[in-house]
Amino acid sequence: MKIFQVDAFTDKAFQGNPAGVCILEEPRDDAWMQHVAAEMNLSETAFLRKRGDGYHLRWFTPTVEVELCGHATLAGAHILWEREIESGDKELRFETLSGILTATRDEGWIELNFPLEPATETAPPANLLESLGVDAIFVGKNRFDYLVEVKSEETVRGMAPDCSRLGQVSCRGIIVTSLSHNPEYDFVSRFFAPAAGINEDPVTGSAHCCLGPYWQDKLGKKKLYACQASKRGGFLTVRIAENRTHIAGQAVTVMSGELLA
Repeated sequence: MKIFQVDAFTDKAFQGNPAGVCILEEPRDDAWMQHVAAEMNLSETAFLRKRGDGYHLRWFTPTVEVELCGHATLAGAHILWEREIESGDKELRFETLSGILTATRDEGWIELNFPLEPATETAPPANLLESLGVDAIFVGKNRFDYLVEVKSEETVRGMAPDCSRLGQVSCRGIIVTSLSHNPEYDFVSRFFAPAAGINEDPVTGSAHCCLGPYWQDKLGKKKLYACQASKRGGFLTVRIAENRTHIAGQAVTVMSGELLA
């Protein structure tokens, strides 16, 4: 079986969010996929298997399976087109735990059609703000994550959360965001998911299913430019249409090999 490592939501190697991509020739059990994801030791590894006119797609962190992942979906679509497994003008369809997702390609950018996951305002749970070490303008929650808006980009970039304590918050992850002071971007964010085995995720596509509608409501823009301000950094665009989140980014393959186990 072929296995790849792809840097997603970047146009340069060694930036963005690295994802594993494994092309399955036959079904494999959950334990095997979890072992491979642990071996890859990346925030997510995508497993794709041809099914009808599309692909069955699952995502695993080093410790758990997740229901939605943007950067590994982007990485998988990138490999299918780059390796000419699928023709470049074909829309890709993925059957996932979050329903049917699609990907299209346009001039080196890949756009993902993802669900809308808006946050509802809520009181912050115990340990959330204390673990982040910030004051919040807004706290909300969707089915996956908490969303926390803070006062400035400097606050977002300067955070040093207590991830051990943050992992006690019952959720997949925590999104922290603010307006951007850089005119190239509308907003910045960071994403922490210690409960899923990832202290900080470099660039989180699925978090923008929440960030997109939040900042569209606040800024009134149809298309948003986003920067995830992790150490590696990454960029993407977000637009909301027909009650879906359309997330676009680029990707670079940095490694390919054969899985022998």
